[in-house]
Amino acid sequence: MNRAYAAPDTSFLGGACGLPPVHVSADREIRTVVGLRPFRPSGFVVRAEKLDDTLVVHNYGHGGGGITLSWGTGKLAVDLGAPGHTGPVAVLGSGAVGLATAMLLQEAGFAVTIYTKDLPPNTTSNIAGGQWFPFLVSEPDKRTSLFDQQFLAAAEFAYRCYQIMVGPRYGIRWMRNYFLNDQPWDEQGYLGKDGVLRSMVPELRDLSAHEHPFQDAPFVRQFDTMIIEPPVYLAALLNDIRIAGATIKVMEIRDRGEIQNLPEKLVFNCTGLGAKALFADEELTPLKGQLTILLPQPEVQYAIGKGDLYMFPRTDGILLGGTHERGIWTLDPNLEKKQEIMARHKAFFDSFKKC
Repeated sequence: MNRAYAAPDTSFLGGACGLPPVHVSADREIRTVVGLRPFRPSGFVVRAEKLDDTLVVHNYGHGGGGITLSWGTGKLAVDLGAPGHTGPVAVLGSGAVGLATAMLLQEAGFAVTIYTKDLPPNTTSNIAGGQWFPFLVSEPDKRTSLFDQQFLAAAEFAYRCYQIMVGPRYGIRWMRNYFLNDQPWDEQGYLGKDGVLRSMVPELRDLSAHEHPFQDAPFVRQFDTMIIEPPVYLAALLNDIRIAGATIKVMEIRDRGEIQNLPEKLVFNCTGLGAKALFADEELTPLKGQLTILLPQPEVQYAIGKGDLYMFPRTDGILLGGTHERGIWTLDPNLEKKQEIMARHKAFFDSFKKC
């Protein structure tokens, strides 16, 4: 895959005044899903570790930014582990991070074997909303300068990669976003006009009250980003990797001894939350996320973010979120949380005003 830069075409995107509201009602719900984000307060891990004659390159702990950053941290991991290595390599995991890492290794000329407990569509990445934006990746006061450098490099590379994949084959398209806030925006933050991601949020500007239909929204900021539909994207990427000759073995790696016994002596650990037990990472913790999906509304072609509420439209349905319950391991939907999400979204969309 040629990873040349392609500029976004957002000329087709219109203004906010004519936005069609989402129709939120219980009889439009088609499913509720739960996923456990692999969260580390200090951010994701990309580093190497030697296990006797095996070099393990870690690439996990992306929180809510796994799909967003996958190509970027994959490149960091490959650049760290691949130089000087000859022979086959192994990738542990087949979510967004594992698949991107495997593809980059194939492009570098390596024979790849993927060892994975589950394949798409049964991965945590399949549960993700799929907006290109690195949310819930770390806590600001826990980050280091090294992490900040890795984060920016990963975001920039991933941003370019996804642009050249835009189109129906990978289920990726550009979309207008409207984020609402009760307080002035932190201009140094990720959505700030002086933030480190400013070059990756095109069309960013603030809207006045007469330019949008949102009630009681003193601060509204619009920008464009990509929506990645995980069911389409992951299936297409897995197919590409298979066509390129990867071997895929569905099996669970239970401990480091099993890693050392693999025939491949360069191993990329993309196990997400599984790295907690596999490598005794006590900082890694689940961040439970719950989404309720409504019937598709093809006329809705925008995304909303308002505090912990968000809406993404996809071809398989309208996604309503969300939750981020730290330390909760259950994959069972929380009925009370679902009802709260539905009620708050209904109140929001029912209150659209003319402008």
